[in-house]
Amino acid sequence: MDVKRINPSQAPEILFWVGCAGSFDQRAQKVTKAFIEILNAVGIDYAILGKEEMCTGDPARRAGNEFLFQMMAYNNIQTLNMYNIKKIVATCPHCFNTIKNEYPTLGGDYEVIHHTTLLQQFIDEGKIKMKDGGEFNGKKITYHDSCYLGRANNIYEAPRKVLETLDAELVELKRCRTNGLCCGAGGAQMFKEEEAGDTRVNLERTNEALETGATTIAANCPFCITMLSDGLKNAEKEAEVEVKDIAEIINDSMVK
Repeated sequence: MDVKRINPSQAPEILFWVGCAGSFDQRAQKVTKAFIEILNAVGIDYAILGKEEMCTGDPARRAGNEFLFQMMAYNNIQTLNMYNIKKIVATCPHCFNTIKNEYPTLGGDYEVIHHTTLLQQFIDEGKIKMKDGGEFNGKKITYHDSCYLGRANNIYEAPRKVLETLDAELVELKRCRTNGLCCGAGGAQMFKEEEAGDTRVNLERTNEALETGATTIAANCPFCITMLSDGLKNAEKEAEVEVKDIAEIINDSMVK
């Protein structure tokens, strides 16, 4: 792919923070590729850090290892400041939240936006235009609010406005917006066995999505995509329902 790497002599207009999942997880890599295709089509001046990008430290802090978090954060902040980065976009709400809200106290002060907000800006500015009809024409889509984009940062409208540009019916989950239910991966739960209980959180959330009758579950977070996809496998609904990141949906639906 034609991916622009950071140039030491000139800071990009916007740095795309790929994140660990977007770099290494096979499913999340598809989201990264879709978003880069959109950035290339729009023609914005962007770059990635490549091998200089490290984990933000979010899982370490959530799991209680504050020392490791601060060590990772300081390394990233030094790199970002060395390249004079001012604006960052992330496809992962965990990366977005950590850099936006937790890095400033450690000396990393940047304008940080989530990719769904940037996609809404591109659509509002006319830089992205949708195909007539398209893959999602007449289909039902439901949107899952991720915790770190929704309740943690109060971003509810941008993803919905992006989805509303499609010729599809957007149906809300029973629990959504401020009352949204976690996918089950937050707080570093992604990396440990679940605790005792009656139902796994991701199965309950997937069942709520299936109750809407939607054939596509729109998500904005690599953790959510993993948990909801596992839920669909458990329900044996993989052939009927798919989980897609909003970037993938727009990349499939936009005029290029």
